[in-house]
Amino acid sequence: MEQLAAEKRGMVMQAPELSALALASERCLEPRSGANEQIDNLTGALKISRTLADVFVRREVLDVESVRRFLAPRLADLSRPEQMADRGALAERLVRAVRERERIVVFGDYDCDGITSAAILTDILRSLGGHVVPHLASRFDGGYGVSMPAVQRILASRPSVLVTCDCGSSDHASLQVVSDAGVDVLVIDHHLVPDAPLPARAFINPHRPECGFAYKGLASCGLVLSIGAALRAELDPKLDLRRYLDLVAIGTIADVAPLDGDNRLLVRAGLETLRRAERPGVRALLEYAKIDLNAPISGEDVAFRVAPRINAPGRLGAPDPAFDLLLAKNLDTARSLAARVEQITDQRKELQREMEQASVELIEAAGWDKDPAIVVGEASWNHGIVGIVAGRLTDRYNVPVIVVGFEGDLGRGSVRGPAGARLYDALSKASGRLDRFGGHQAAAGVTLQRENMDRFREDFLAACAEGVASPRGEVKKDPAQVVRLDPADDPFQVVRDLERLEPCGEANPAPKLRVEAKLVSAREVNGGHLKLELQLANGRRIGAFGIEQGAQATQLGERVVAVGRLKRDTYRGGDAVELRLDQVWG
Repeated sequence: MEQLAAEKRGMVMQAPELSALALASERCLEPRSGANEQIDNLTGALKISRTLADVFVRREVLDVESVRRFLAPRLADLSRPEQMADRGALAERLVRAVRERERIVVFGDYDCDGITSAAILTDILRSLGGHVVPHLASRFDGGYGVSMPAVQRILASRPSVLVTCDCGSSDHASLQVVSDAGVDVLVIDHHLVPDAPLPARAFINPHRPECGFAYKGLASCGLVLSIGAALRAELDPKLDLRRYLDLVAIGTIADVAPLDGDNRLLVRAGLETLRRAERPGVRALLEYAKIDLNAPISGEDVAFRVAPRINAPGRLGAPDPAFDLLLAKNLDTARSLAARVEQITDQRKELQREMEQASVELIEAAGWDKDPAIVVGEASWNHGIVGIVAGRLTDRYNVPVIVVGFEGDLGRGSVRGPAGARLYDALSKASGRLDRFGGHQAAAGVTLQRENMDRFREDFLAACAEGVASPRGEVKKDPAQVVRLDPADDPFQVVRDLERLEPCGEANPAPKLRVEAKLVSAREVNGGHLKLELQLANGRRIGAFGIEQGAQATQLGERVVAVGRLKRDTYRGGDAVELRLDQVWG
């Protein structure tokens, strides 16, 4: 249901939006000079459907070998890690710590990338004989990263070494305290890097100006896997790192990292590992998410059905249940932990619905829905859920949104924005009233005092008015391509071909298909959804399903044009396919 709700946000459109999207679809499909010849070339050389070939032609990827490598990514093609700044020094210090049985604290952030990164590194070090004490950040006790409360927990474990995962790049003051206590600080992170030097013995971050690593898009879980490879080379060449690819896939997709380059190679292999579900915690998660292991697992499955469950405990309290689930050693323990995680997930959904409704009422009563950005906050709001609500409000209003939950005078908030919004830049310009901020251009977090809320809102709106946000009223641009379902293609082959584009997501959007067909039947089904049966020009029939579009069942003519994503119809099985509708007209 969470996946359906996410799809619904993008599919339920008003009439002006439908018209605009239809026109955009037509423009996407305008003939291009030489396109048919290019499609013929790729189809003949690679034995793929014309529809898939058209996807690459529209992406201007015309070289047969480039397409072949994209469709069959290999881990052997990963970027060489030798130029990663401090990788050798960090691995060397951990090797010594393992050999000398020093106590190592692995500290992960509370989100999915931080949890998976910490789980991977903890398990690798323990498998190699290391003495590891894991800790995770808490939204409710210090907040993001290595906070001062986190420092107290770290030092209470009396480690010789601290390794941070998915945090640390901006934690200069707290890491200095740890270092001054005689602990060697090692940082593994991928967030933006401030100018001030970090008090760390080694600092892994591809965004460091001096880092020569070729691919800059790795999430922290991917960086940790690279460190694991360096440890394996020194301590145990027989250690199989492929078993961690499932967690790398989850963390990378959940963090909205670009699914190109090295990430594509890692996540593609990770989805296959995920489907085998050999990790007890992953199998239990997939059972509760009702993911069919007989069909390929997509990036969308991970983003909307797996990652939210891992994130849920950290949104309402300590993230430890999710971490423990990922490292569970047997299925009975894993299922027990997964049941607890599912219960927390249900609680999170209910709180989210209440906060979103209250936010909309507050925004529209104040007239903020007409501003170039929105900053909203209340004392009763759980700051573990503000990020989800900010994302939902961004979908609704198409502007950058900050949602803040206050505890007393201290507020913690999350920042989200439309595609292309430069949130980190806007926060930098408006940071004078903030206690703290950090994150990416696409997502960030803030800490501020209640007395500064109104002035900060003014500053942030002014920064966004300078061009950070899309102009209000502009139809949101969908980065996914729209291509015609070629009449010569078998729809089931097209589905299998499009699955080869996975993982789809950031920087590799799943293409949408435009289907022209005869309408065989149309009906409204339970929940107000639309169910269609369509007959293609080649005589094949496919189903179509539109969320909350049931009112159109009596409004369609004999021939229709539909735009959406083509998927396997798991209900009917076999070679049946279904078009998940964005829109239909005719």
